[in-house]
Amino acid sequence: MLDVLKRKLITLLQLLLVIVFIVFEEVIWEGISKPIYEFVHSLKILKRVEILLQRVNAYVILVLFVLMLGSVELLGVYAGLLFVSGKVWHGLLLYVMKIPIAAFTFWVFRVTEEKLMRFGWFKWIYGKIMAFIDWLKSLAIYQSAMQRLKAVKEQLKVWIRAVKIRYFSGESAFLIRLKRLYRHIKHLFRK
Repeated sequence: MLDVLKRKLITLLQLLLVIVFIVFEEVIWEGISKPIYEFVHSLKILKRVEILLQRVNAYVILVLFVLMLGSVELLGVYAGLLFVSGKVWHGLLLYVMKIPIAAFTFWVFRVTEEKLMRFGWFKWIYGKIMAFIDWLKSLAIYQSAMQRLKAVKEQLKVWIRAVKIRYFSGESAFLIRLKRLYRHIKHLFRK
């Protein structure tokens, strides 16, 4: 009886970890942070900053990165506290506002990774985090959830494609009515 309870508790914990990881990876990273990271990475001014960071001492880089990462995480914790205390919109807004900062912090990490990995303790922590993520991704629960998520994404793409074809292609009745409404509103505002 105790073994069954223990296994169920472990499975529940794994499921919770997988759900949190998928939300962060699929929704926050893939949907929001990655496009911001790619935009930040493409900025010409940051090419100069990248060159500057290559010349900066590794200890300065470490302090800068730890301060930025700590700030981002504190903002996330504070956003969570706001969310839990009933200030849902404030918490959500703060969390969304921290995403560009997190993307910039990730960019700084990627640009200075070689220097940061010179610190044994930092490399050890990074290795442990990556091993944990690999372990999480190897779980059957994670793989099953990702297969289901992939199927849902495909169904969503098919549905969106169908909506586009039905309502927004060529001269559909919906599009004609929408244009007529737009012209009518535009005419009203001219008066």
